[in-house]
Amino acid sequence: MSGQILVGAGGEINAVPGGDFLEALKNLPGRMASRLAFMEREHHVVRDFVVREIPRHDKPLSPALIARATGLDLPKVSAVLTDLERNLFFLVRDSEGSVSWAFPVTTFQTRHRLEFSTGEHTSAA
Repeated sequence: MSGQILVGAGGEINAVPGGDFLEALKNLPGRMASRLAFMEREHHVVRDFVVREIPRHDKPLSPALIARATGLDLPKVSAVLTDLERNLFFLVRDSEGSVSWAFPVTTFQTRHRLEFSTGEHTSAA
């Protein structure tokens, strides 16, 4: 299988030429930079917080908790969460408006478990 990459989609695994994969990787930094361009400092603060804290709390994180912990006001946190969700930046809120999923972690039970060197564990999104 030298020179090939195995790609899983649905229930199938297909071999694709390794060169195509490597070419796509070369373009990744530019694609990610354009995807992240909308984010301001507060977006990174909120996103980093929820990814770090979901495994520690093991339940959805409310906007009020996020605001208290980050020092941002609640309207700003709500606006940032809306931006992150709207831009499909791997963040999902539950019906109460709390963050329940922030790639790569989730409060939902999945078949995929993550365990960190700190002893924390959670489900993988």
